[in-house]
Amino acid sequence: MSDINFPLILTAALLATASPGPSTLAIAGTAMAHGRAQALALVAGIACGSWSWSVAAALGLGALMQANAWVFEVLRYCGAGYLLFLAYKSARSALSPGHAKLRSVSVGSYRASYGKGLAMHLTNPKAILFFGALFSVGVPVTASPLEIGLVVVVVGLQSLAVFAAYALMFSSSRIVAIYLRMRRWFEGAFAVAFGLAGITLLARRM
Repeated sequence: MSDINFPLILTAALLATASPGPSTLAIAGTAMAHGRAQALALVAGIACGSWSWSVAAALGLGALMQANAWVFEVLRYCGAGYLLFLAYKSARSALSPGHAKLRSVSVGSYRASYGKGLAMHLTNPKAILFFGALFSVGVPVTASPLEIGLVVVVVGLQSLAVFAAYALMFSSSRIVAIYLRMRRWFEGAFAVAFGLAGITLLARRM
């Protein structure tokens, strides 16, 4: 089996999934306003959208790497730049006063919530950039299609678990209050973690 860096891949994916963004804030807001069931339906749509981008990135990167190995080196620098950009955004958020706004989505049936979650993630161009960066972090040029598929499945299941945890936790008003009070500390920790990941990727030799 190729030397796929699963710990690095899963850590980077966990940081990106757990850090506050449009999807996580929508899940939290929906859980608070409409309950766990609607939030979990929204999560299902977001997770499917995430898997769609992941598969697209894996297929595209696999084809490029088989034809041109130098593309992998270009992706490494692009991935590092994206991680450093995330570090900058988290640091800026940590230094800004106030609270993150929890925005719920309008809901109807569970199917409607699922569709809104799917549309939310499929229309997010940052998702494809993230998955492109993710595959350049820990998947070597020699990885087989089966191994790349394993990365897609494992990362997707972890993302689903994180999003579902948001839906469950933010249905509790006490958890929401604790998170909002400590938001800047969380953002500071994300900034450091993203920064270290970006620097590590730049320093790696392929």
